[in-house]
Amino acid sequence: MTTAAPPLDYHDNSQNYYGEVLSGTADLKTSACCMADAPPMWLRDSITRLPEEILTKFYGCGSPLPLALDGCTVVDLGCGTGRDIYTAAQFVGPKGKLIGVDLTVSQLEVANRYRGELSQSFGLPDEAIRFVQGPLEDLGALGIEEGSVDVVISNCVLNLCPDKRIVLDQIASVLKPGGELYFSDVFASRRLPDSLKNDPTFHGECLGGAWYWEDFRRLLAGLQMPDYRVMNQDPLDVEDESMRIRSEGILFESATIRAFKLPSLEDRCEDYGQVVTYKGTVPQCPRVFELDPSHRFEVGKPERVCGNSAAMIEETRLAKHFEVHGNRDQHFGLFDCEDESAKPILPSSCC
Repeated sequence: MTTAAPPLDYHDNSQNYYGEVLSGTADLKTSACCMADAPPMWLRDSITRLPEEILTKFYGCGSPLPLALDGCTVVDLGCGTGRDIYTAAQFVGPKGKLIGVDLTVSQLEVANRYRGELSQSFGLPDEAIRFVQGPLEDLGALGIEEGSVDVVISNCVLNLCPDKRIVLDQIASVLKPGGELYFSDVFASRRLPDSLKNDPTFHGECLGGAWYWEDFRRLLAGLQMPDYRVMNQDPLDVEDESMRIRSEGILFESATIRAFKLPSLEDRCEDYGQVVTYKGTVPQCPRVFELDPSHRFEVGKPERVCGNSAAMIEETRLAKHFEVHGNRDQHFGLFDCEDESAKPILPSSCC
C-alpha cells in the first residue's frame, strides 16, 4: 500500500522556484508565467522605460493595469521585480501611492535597487513607492490597512497561494468601498487532481494552483463581488512534453479579470433603465473607454447599461469620467444583452 505524498508547501516552493530554479523567462517550461498577450498601446511606452533587469526577471501572464489611476493607492500582490508597480507609477501622479508585496527576497532586491532612480524619474516622492516582503495571507501584518486601497493588482501570482479564499478575503478587506481588483492569472477548465496540485514544477509554472472558473465565481460572490468582467483571455501552451501528457484534457488559459467591491452588485444583469455617457476625460482614452470587451463607450454617445455596469461606473473612481442618468427606483426585469457574440469564451457573470 502506497502512502500519498504530503501536500506541497506552496510558499516554500514559490520562493525556491522564483528565487533559485529560474534565472529568467527563458527557463520556463510553459507560457503560463510569461506575457500571453501584448500590452495595450497606452502601456507599451511606459514598460519600455524600465531597466532591462526588471523586465528579464519578471514573470507575468498579462497586463493587469486598469485605467484612471490618478491619485490612487495601488497594491501589487506578488510584485516580483516591480515591473507593474513601476509602470503604474507613471500614471498615479504625485498624490498616488504604490505598495509591492512579494514572498521572494531575491525578486524584491531587484525591485528595490531601482526605487530611488525610478521614483525621481517619474516625478514621485521617495515615500510614494515601497516594497514589502511576506505572504499575501495577512496584508494587515504587512502594514496595509483595511479600507485604504483603491486598486489591487496582481500578475500571475494568486494561483501560487495555498489558500485562495483567505487571499481574496484579505483583498476585499483592504479595498475601499468601490475599490477594484484587477488581476491576470491562470484558469483551468476543471479542478486539478492532487498529483498535479502537489507537483513542484506544475506549481512553479503557475499551473498546479490554477483557478477553476466556477470555484473562482463562488469565492467572489461571498465578497461583495458577485459580478466580474473578463478583460482578456488566451490559451496557454504546455510546451514541456511530460507536463503536457500528464495534464491532457485540461484546458489552461490566462485571463485578466476586473471586479469591483460594491454591495449594490447583483448576480445577474438587471435592467433599471439607466444610461451612461463617456466624457472622454481619461487621457489614454480620448475617444473610447472600455469597461470590458462588451461595454465600450464612445465619447458623447449615450449607452443603455445594466444596473451592475452603472454601479461599476457611478460608485467607483470612474464616476468623474461619465454622466449617469437614472437610478434603481424602477425595475424592468433582466437586462437584454444585445450582442451575444461579444461574450467572453469563458464565463463572466455579466453580459
